[in-house]
Amino acid sequence: MKIFLLLLLLGVNGAAGVTHSMKYFKTASSGIPNFPEFVSVGLVDEVEFVHYDSNTKRAEPKQDWMKEAVDQQYWDTQSEIVLRQQQTFKGNIDILKQRFNQTGGVHIVQVMYGCEWTEGTKEVKGFWQEGYDGEDFISFDLNTQTWIAPTAEAVITKNKWDNNKAEIAQAKNYLTEICPQWGKKYLQAGRSSLMRTDRPSVSLLQKSSSSPVSCFATGFYPNKAVLVWRKDGDDLHDNVEEGEILPNPDGTFQKSSDLDLSSVRPEDWGKYECVFQLDGLKDDIITKLDQSVIRSNSDDVDALTVSIIIALVLLAVVLSTIAGFIFIKWRKGKTTLSTLSGSDTSELSAALNPALQIQ
Repeated sequence: MKIFLLLLLLGVNGAAGVTHSMKYFKTASSGIPNFPEFVSVGLVDEVEFVHYDSNTKRAEPKQDWMKEAVDQQYWDTQSEIVLRQQQTFKGNIDILKQRFNQTGGVHIVQVMYGCEWTEGTKEVKGFWQEGYDGEDFISFDLNTQTWIAPTAEAVITKNKWDNNKAEIAQAKNYLTEICPQWGKKYLQAGRSSLMRTDRPSVSLLQKSSSSPVSCFATGFYPNKAVLVWRKDGDDLHDNVEEGEILPNPDGTFQKSSDLDLSSVRPEDWGKYECVFQLDGLKDDIITKLDQSVIRSNSDDVDALTVSIIIALVLLAVVLSTIAGFIFIKWRKGKTTLSTLSGSDTSELSAALNPALQIQ
């Protein structure tokens, strides 16, 4: 599976409970002028809470709740750890350039790792993937506790890492134990922000009488949402173009789904409806296809266009921050965390010791 520089989109969860995630992106680059050689970001439930780059050489909070949750010792410790990772990544690029018989040019190394867990269950899914110049390089199979090498150049690394049982045990422990433990701590610190539910506004928009009708939901949180068109209660897939979930400037999200009505008879419009489902909302938001509620004047369309453009620009900024460069395809009081500050807090110190140094 390719590593994509897209925020992971989780669907609405069933009765088993709400799914949460914590993940890190570590990106090193060479040959890109005026851009940090190393960028590291951490996200909990797709919200960036910590950022580091080689220009500042400091781990810094990205959310107010994170600023309040820990003391300065925490940030000093994180900065030291990520600085060491930066140096390792720089060496990795040199090793991989030799491995692939390369000299100059632009090159990217990225690691994406983390975990997902579901409330009310003990199920934890850990993941660890590494890429080079837009292609998978190596990944960790948690079930078999072995490394997977999709290319011949990665086999030598796979063999060495597979034989290091201590580091494999450390990787497993981080992904299944430490990662969800700390993810839950961060969730608790940012509870009022991360675990809120914002109900969206849902509108039907149409540029002209011959254009598809767009069901547009905006202002919702979290991003675990589904937006579908239905006919007579059944989900539609034909003549439907579903958009991605995109971020709004205020931290909420938006999504649209277009329905082509060119082959639908006017008398059958009443059989169609747009259904929005959001994790945390008990009831679906249902909007019947009705000519009288469709907004089609130019002001509405322009407002939608501007909103989408703003979201796309914001998404590009977020992705460039997370990635370092788009070459890879692939909430309670201070005591919550501050009592564990310094060396005891460093969940990062238990991560990335295995599989950081390319061999």
